[in-house]
Amino acid sequence: MLEVLRRIILEVNGARNLEVAMSTMVRRIRKAMRTDVCSFYLYEPEQQQLVLMETIGLRTQSVGHVTLPLGEGLVGLVAKREEPLNLEDAQAHPRFWYFASTGEERYYSFLGVPIIHQRRMLGVLVVQQSDKRRYNESDEAFLVTMAAQLGGVLAHAIVTGNLNHPGALGSQVTFHGVAASPGMAIGEGVVIAPLADLDSVPDLIPTDQEFEIARLKDAIDHVRADIRAAGERLASRISVQELALFEVYQQMLGEAALYQEVVKRIREGQWAPGALADVVRRHVQYLERVDDDYLSERAADVRDLGRRVLANLQEETVDRPAVYPEGTILVGDELSVAMLGEVPRERLGGLVSVNGSSNSHVAIIARAMGVPTVMGISDLPLPRLNGAKVVLDGHRGRLIVRPGEELETRYRALIKEGREISELLETEQDLPSCTPDGHEMPLMVNTGLAVDAVASLKPRISGVGLYRTEISFMVAERFPSEQEQMRLYRDQLASFSPLPVVMRTLDIGGDKDLPYFPIKEANPFLGWRGIRVTLDHPEVMMVQLRAMLEASQGLNNLRILLPMISTVEEVDDALRLLDRAIVELAEDGVDVIRPQVGVMLEVPATLYQLGALAQRVDFFSVGSNDLTQYLLAVDRNNSRVAKLHDACHPAVLTALSRLAIEARALNMPVSVCGELAGDPAGALLLMGMGFDSLSMNALSLPRVRAVIRRVSLSASQQLVDDTLALDSPQEVRSLLDARLQGWELGHLLPPSTD
Repeated sequence: MLEVLRRIILEVNGARNLEVAMSTMVRRIRKAMRTDVCSFYLYEPEQQQLVLMETIGLRTQSVGHVTLPLGEGLVGLVAKREEPLNLEDAQAHPRFWYFASTGEERYYSFLGVPIIHQRRMLGVLVVQQSDKRRYNESDEAFLVTMAAQLGGVLAHAIVTGNLNHPGALGSQVTFHGVAASPGMAIGEGVVIAPLADLDSVPDLIPTDQEFEIARLKDAIDHVRADIRAAGERLASRISVQELALFEVYQQMLGEAALYQEVVKRIREGQWAPGALADVVRRHVQYLERVDDDYLSERAADVRDLGRRVLANLQEETVDRPAVYPEGTILVGDELSVAMLGEVPRERLGGLVSVNGSSNSHVAIIARAMGVPTVMGISDLPLPRLNGAKVVLDGHRGRLIVRPGEELETRYRALIKEGREISELLETEQDLPSCTPDGHEMPLMVNTGLAVDAVASLKPRISGVGLYRTEISFMVAERFPSEQEQMRLYRDQLASFSPLPVVMRTLDIGGDKDLPYFPIKEANPFLGWRGIRVTLDHPEVMMVQLRAMLEASQGLNNLRILLPMISTVEEVDDALRLLDRAIVELAEDGVDVIRPQVGVMLEVPATLYQLGALAQRVDFFSVGSNDLTQYLLAVDRNNSRVAKLHDACHPAVLTALSRLAIEARALNMPVSVCGELAGDPAGALLLMGMGFDSLSMNALSLPRVRAVIRRVSLSASQQLVDDTLALDSPQEVRSLLDARLQGWELGHLLPPSTD
């Protein structure tokens, strides 16, 4: 039976359209089960009804005409209960509903199973028999398995509009992905197709190798010029660090990288397009084999560059719109930084990608520019989106295609309101972040992934709560030297002096990897990452520590943060390396003051070792994103479970509250960096719990400052007590929303579309 199941699934997946797939499905199931009838009923949630979409055994003229309300008839009962129904005599059941047009009066045995995909009822699969018999356990198991397998196929057909049923075409459709950059936009979908097909280049023996090499060089030079121009168009809108991502493209096209490898293949007897395709495919396959989000994104970069060069070699012009419409929502299977640079910023409304994560190069640039972005949307019907009106919700990871008038009006009002609120909040950003009852709540900024407008930020913040040093490693083609790191760190420390700057040591692994230092693991988030990597490679950590210490000379505002700590031994080992770096610098004639050292509390184990950690370090910093991920066992970059990643889960809030209480008892300063700190309601909870400072991305500062200036410490403490008494994230969010609305601060919350 397993082999039969496999064959049916293969045939259904290989069908040229859904109508053929449904016809194949019911016929093959009827034959496999040796039954008289097999039918498929589609559930239409708007009408709360099921419609007969395909059958073999019942009268075909009833297809598309027979409908049952949810809960009515045997099919409606299966859908409502969302469980199988197996009857020996269906007509004797009180819910039996007879349709004369179907001719089903001849059939007695009935087995119906629901088709469900990601908790959504999609339809019902039914088999019937003229004999009065109950289908046996293996029959029922087979049909249940069949329905489970078909759920994904059917879900894809519904969202892509490929299912030809009333209301399917031209109606509003919502797709869900990973929220990669916040904000909302309404505009026109512009689908970016791949530049050239690397998989369809034929093998040809060149008649003139030098000519092939020369035209390869010309093609690469053209692409380098295009990339340089794209970077220049964005230069005034993003920081030097984000701009460095364009330099990565330039380096990848350099003579020491792709060029030499392709030339070698040409000299081995392959023409330029074939040699290029061979080299690019090999690089991409290698990078994709490594189970890591960042390296997967680098594979996308290599593929994009290869396509661009191939298009030039084939003398093809890049098929791009001559004029991008206002409010362009750029959509693609795989967006690249270079593609982003081609759209004039004043016309770019948002970004949508089938592939990618919140840590892709495109997402980094989008956050820096404040462009709403949703990544990782599966089942996206790209051809149907070109020119379609869409609503992009970067707060919730939604793309709404062909929005209804009411929904579009609601989003337009929210976008206008958000713009007005931002302008209003800007007027008080130089005021202290102090509560009405006099409690000072220091606000700090996270740097490395956002535009670092130092001149405007410095008067408004209490320092840098998290400087992500790995960014300079991610945009390089090798480990940066000590002097390169020292100059970069010196710029940061000097720019914010005398304010403290918390520099996190290299935090790679998990969702962040280096192209020149691959980490292949089955479960990277629970593997070799953060301090575990750098302690295993002291030569890397020592260079970084020396660079940090040397950069702090005369400024003395450096704080060092150790990531992914899970044991006190890791702290001890790191501190020994720090002491050694200080001694080595002294031997070189560089005297530095030992900086304060802190640990990042993101692994749940550290919550039970606070006393031992407090004896070794000077401060704690809570990484709320990873702590939430590990406490809830949820990968927030996985669109299937991303909605479960909620820092307002009672377990997370309880852990944070107890952590703050214990840190206060230990007299240890403790801050929070992460999305919870940048959420106005979350900031109130953290302040009420007793955290000493909050660090967030620059874009979150205005709303957090505004809420702190309007809510007293005592009110936030009461809010914590009320929140910790609740049992679910939904209850917590409802309470927070209601309380802020009651304080007339609802405009500071993420906009609600309900």
